[in-house]
Amino acid sequence: MAQELKYTRTHEWVEFLDDDKVRIGLTEYAVEELGDLVFIDLPEVDDEVEIEDSFADVESVKAVSDVYSPVTGIITAVNDDLLNHPELVNESPLEAWFIEVDEITEFDDLLTKEEYEDFIREEE
Repeated sequence: MAQELKYTRTHEWVEFLDDDKVRIGLTEYAVEELGDLVFIDLPEVDDEVEIEDSFADVESVKAVSDVYSPVTGIITAVNDDLLNHPELVNESPLEAWFIEVDEITEFDDLLTKEEYEDFIREEE
């Protein structure tokens, strides 16, 4: 895990693997709000993603929710383990990454951990 993750207002975390490559997953807060995940639909390697577009959806016992991209780029890896084991996200949200995106041309306004925690408090 990187020293410091960044976060989005749509409750994804972003780990910079280098200057133009990231790994994206769901925050602990999002997972707690969703409840137990029972299904995850992921994109394909080489798909393009754009800021604020949905790249995956997750189905929990409560609802179906979209997962949004905080970056624009090309998907270079997909965590296929989640397809058969969506519960991995519930067990360890900060380790159960969804996709890796490379060749990033732009990224969203990302929050530090402290800014994200403040944002959650304001939402509640």
